[in-house]
Formats: sequence, C-alpha cells, structure tokens
Amino acid sequence: MIHQYRLNGINIVLDVDTSSVLTVDDLSYEILELYEKNSHQVIINTLSSKYKKDEISEALSEIESLIKEGLLFSKHDYNPDQYGNTDLIKAICLHVAHDCNLKCNYCFAAQGDFEGEKCLMPLEVGKKAIDFLVGQSRHRKNLEIDFFGGEPLMNLDVVKELVLYGNQVAQENGKNFKYTMTTNGVLLDEEARQYLNDTMDNVVLSLDGRKEINDHMRKTINDQGSFDVIINNIKKMADLRGDKDHYIRGTFTHFNLDFSKDVRFLAQQGFKSISVEPVVAEPIHDYAIREEDLEALKSEYDQLALDYLNQENEGLDYNFFHFNVELDQGPCAYKRLSGCGAGRDYVAVTPQGDIYPCHQFVGNESFKMGHVKTGISNHQIKEHFDAGNLLKKDDCQNCWAKYFCGGGCHANAYNFNGTIMEPHKISCELEKRRVENAIMIEIIKDDQI
Repeated sequence: MIHQYRLNGINIVLDVDTSSVLTVDDLSYEILELYEKNSHQVIINTLSSKYKKDEISEALSEIESLIKEGLLFSKHDYNPDQYGNTDLIKAICLHVAHDCNLKCNYCFAAQGDFEGEKCLMPLEVGKKAIDFLVGQSRHRKNLEIDFFGGEPLMNLDVVKELVLYGNQVAQENGKNFKYTMTTNGVLLDEEARQYLNDTMDNVVLSLDGRKEINDHMRKTINDQGSFDVIINNIKKMADLRGDKDHYIRGTFTHFNLDFSKDVRFLAQQGFKSISVEPVVAEPIHDYAIREEDLEALKSEYDQLALDYLNQENEGLDYNFFHFNVELDQGPCAYKRLSGCGAGRDYVAVTPQGDIYPCHQFVGNESFKMGHVKTGISNHQIKEHFDAGNLLKKDDCQNCWAKYFCGGGCHANAYNFNGTIMEPHKISCELEKRRVENAIMIEIIKDDQI
C-alpha cells in the first residue's frame, strides 16, 4: 500500500509498510495514481496527451525498480496472534490526588474526582502500587511511574515518600524508575519546582495558550481565569528544567480552531517543547470538536507546519510534539502494531488502589481490573486489551497512517463507539493530517542539511 499527497508544493509518496518516503515529479505522481489498477500500456495511453511516451516509459521503469527494491507497494504479512502482551506491565499512572484546585470545563476527570469521592492517595496504597509494578514487570528493567490527578501537587508529601520508596525498591530489584508529573502549576512554588527538577525525569505543564483561550476553559475554583495564577510558575519551571525533559501540554476546542496562534504564543513565551491537542468530547458540549470543524482544523495544521518551518526567521526555537515522526527504521513491529498500551503494559491506579486500563477509564466500574494488594483479578479485561492491536481493527486495515498511530486511543474509541476496536473518527482524521505535515517537514529539513 502507498499513500500519495501534495503539500507545500511537494509531491510526496509514502510506502506504508516500510515507512519509506519518496518525493517525485508530476509525471511519476500521476503514474502512481494509475499504477495499481492499470497496465503499462493503459497508463501510457492515458498520459500521452500530457507527457512524451518515452518519458512515461522511463518513469515506469524507475517505478518498477523501486518496487523491486521494496520501496513501493511493499507488503508485510503480520500475524496478529504473535503480538499479544506477555503479561508484562512497564508503566503505571498513580492517581495520587482525586481532587483539583482548578475546574476546567473539558476535564474528563470531572474536575479531579472522577465522579467519585474527593480524596488523596495514602502512602501505603502508593507503595503497594510500586510493589505491584515491580512484580508485573518481569524481566524488564526500565519502568515508568506517572504522578497524576486531579492535581498531584496537592499530595506532594506522599509523592516525595513514594519517590524515596521507589528508588529503594528499584535498587533492591535491579530496576530503574523514570518519574513524570503532570501539573496545572497552581502550587508550583519555588520549593515544588526545585523538587520536581531534582527528581522527575519529565514534567508536563498544563496551559492552553493565549490568556483569553486558556481562561475560557481553565478556571479557578472561584470561576476566574487561571492564566495569571499559573503563567509565571510554569515559565519558571520551564526555565529551571532547561534541557531536561518537559513540555507544555495544551488543549484546543471548538472555540479556538485557530490553535496555531496558541502554539505560536507559547513559543513566544519561551517554551521549547509544546503539545497542543484536540479536545475529545461528545457533541452535546459547546466546546466539542465536530466533523464540520475538520476541514478548518486540517488547514490549521497546514498553517502550523509552515509556521514551524519558518520559526527561526521569527526568532523562535521550539519543538512541536505532533510533528515528530520516525521514518528511519521506525519502532519495532510490536510497537507499530500494538499502539496504545492501555490495559496491556500500562495501567492506572486510583487512591483506593483499584487498577484500571488507563486514567481515562477510571471511574467506569466495568473496567476495574483488580487491586494493587491482590493483583489483576479480571483477566477478561486484560485479554480484551491485549487483543486490541490494529491488525484486529477492521477500520485500520486499509488506513495508510495505521503504523504511526497504532490504532489510536482505546478510551476515545470506547467513549464514542462503545468498543475499543473501532477508532474515533475525528481523532483519526486529525492524526492523518498531522502525519502528512510531519513527513513534509522532515523532507524539507533533510533537504536543508
């Protein structure tokens, strides 16, 4: 399978199974549009009014050579049964706080409590979760712990104790923990900033962009905008991190379809690593992205890509998360096929110690997998997510972008379609446009080297 498209004046051809990317002239592009369903003679006759016959024949020969080299129309026959999880968990999302000091309109966590009781994770539950992860990790050495909420800084004392405990357990068991925290920045004072900088391998800072955009959706408990409360804290955290891993994580909604302006604004504030992603919400919400928004959003990604390429001329220096793609050798077959790790090698743990496939399933009792004290007891859920690779998703079979997204987010699929096996359409469409632009950016960067 190939995917061909024109973007920013470039004719681009992607060989889906190998991720090989070619840039071609107009003649070769038009030949490839006809190639799979027509003989050479039909192609020559069809294009001869526009191109010379000997040029068409020469281009056909070059295409034949690329096919023989495995760079076009390649095909890998993967066996979906070979890519199930081997009961290994490598990462947990620790919900250390089911409470929050903001009340964002689009919050999937129902302003932090996940539609349950507001509470903080006790230290003993967190320790049991770490023990559970170590036991489930089998032979794997490198493991991940994400401190999440609600707002995790509301339970910073427990986080500190858990990091100490995690380091001790890691040393005793030959493991290596990587810690991440996602914070809204309200409590990010000097002491908290220094602690996160010293202990976290990654820090995710929440901010949606321009003040008016951020404040429309991300409000304080008193219904005031949060921008002025957090902007200096977040800037200081980013400055302190320097080259250490961190990024600004924003959300765009129906109210800012011109989100490229928010990305530019964040870059102008000096942030170097930026991720601004579409809200995923049911159409009943006025902020939800709708199908009728798709064309405008695709054009916005095109504009953002041009801005991204031109950032140096504007005196900016930033990395946009969704424009990073792996084209050279790419991820291993297992990762290409498995995509979302929820319920397989990644789980979420609530303050009570309940285990769910990921943070977005927390609160849905039908997806409770077990408890950190007793382990996974509902093996049917585990098996269901193990089987959720893209080779078993019908909608993914003929999608050219399948190896870039791995079948998409299971939670988005379930929340919109009632099954993890049917991807969320709007997310798919936006992912494809992001990837097209990301490939175009890589081509131009390579040409500049």
